[in-house]
Amino acid sequence: MLIDYINAALHKAHYEILPDDEGYFGKIEVLKGVWANADTLEICREELKEVLEEWILLGIKKGHTLPVIDGIDLNIKEIV
Repeated sequence: MLIDYINAALHKAHYEILPDDEGYFGKIEVLKGVWANADTLEICREELKEVLEEWILLGIKKGHTLPVIDGIDLNIKEIV
């Protein structure tokens, strides 16, 4: 489920070429604060994936509600 969530989020990523040969910028609009920049598109994608993984883990640790992406819900449900 976690890998599916990461892949679904990465499919929503948007990448831009930065001006003046400064490299690439990538972000996932639906996930506030998930962005990366690097010299090459490949490295930018790798860094964005790493930022996404850390964002998910921190969100779960802090008890934040994570957005449901493509029907994938990582939020911890309390069983009563």
